[in-house]
Amino acid sequence: MAGDSEHITGAAPVSDEVKFGFQRSEMYKSNLAGTVEPPYDRHLFLAYQSHETWPSRVEDSESDLLPKLLSSAIKARRDDIKYKTRLTICEVGDGMDISEGDVLIFPEMVKYRGLKESEVDGFVEDVLVMGKPWASGLQESLHGAYVFVCAHSKRDMRCGVCGPVLIEKFKEEIEVKGLNEQVSVAACSHIGGHKYAGNVIIFSEVEGKVAGHWYGYVTPNDVCALLDQHIGEGIIIEPLWRGQMGAHAQNGDKTDEQTVPSESNLNNTANNPQEIQSEESNESFMTCCQGANGISCCRDPRVEETGEKKGQITEISVLNLLGRWDRQDTLKAVGIISSVAVVALAYGFYKRSR
Repeated sequence: MAGDSEHITGAAPVSDEVKFGFQRSEMYKSNLAGTVEPPYDRHLFLAYQSHETWPSRVEDSESDLLPKLLSSAIKARRDDIKYKTRLTICEVGDGMDISEGDVLIFPEMVKYRGLKESEVDGFVEDVLVMGKPWASGLQESLHGAYVFVCAHSKRDMRCGVCGPVLIEKFKEEIEVKGLNEQVSVAACSHIGGHKYAGNVIIFSEVEGKVAGHWYGYVTPNDVCALLDQHIGEGIIIEPLWRGQMGAHAQNGDKTDEQTVPSESNLNNTANNPQEIQSEESNESFMTCCQGANGISCCRDPRVEETGEKKGQITEISVLNLLGRWDRQDTLKAVGIISSVAVVALAYGFYKRSR
């Protein structure tokens, strides 16, 4: 465990707050923008026990079968799942209306109650692969903002020390501000970037879209700003911003675009599988279009598609078409055109002389 490896033999005892908490020397030493890796489009949270009971690798633990089965099923069907999907474990507690086995899905903002071990494959097939409601479960809509704080102490002590403090601060401020019906908070498992603890993910509506924004180096002093500015006004807290779910930023620039459509669009796509395959079709076809100045330009099947989407029409200019003629054909064409021009010119003189 990372926390144990940082103990210095023979040194004077150092408090957990200085060694692992908000006072540690590594705080604010890294540029946070762009540290959400790898890019992903959909985030699942499985409600399971308490963060204090989670082993270091809860998704791979033989003693924690439900997280292991769900994680394994998602990996096994990875090539069949249209959207890159990330799984995180969240705590069953009083900070969020969730029970053991509940699954929360973002950005679709839906929840399924009480997933059981025997139902995992069916859930993945229905919801993640086919993009339709789970046949064996009742779908509920999520409302408001959802805050997840990494408190996975058995994975890393920095999150173990910072996470619970932040959760309590969030709960306290939510109560004070009267936001109990609008904001929910819960501990979650490892999300990457222990050195950035406190690590927080907030799912809320920003500029009219549900977005999942990641924050690092969050301290109790930052909680009010996250509630008032990020959740309340949709304003990103720049110095603490790590990145977001969906379309990822380049060179640290933010983007609020999401690559996953709304739940209704997901269902429509599932009912029309040809829409999913439209950009991946291997079918070759020929068609013509009307180009500029009345010139018709057609796709040449002999031209190799390089970097273009398969099935996309490739326009070939008249010069390229002439370039494929051999020299003899070209000379013949030039001769015919010249002859026609001479005849037209002679006829013009004849008309004027009458």
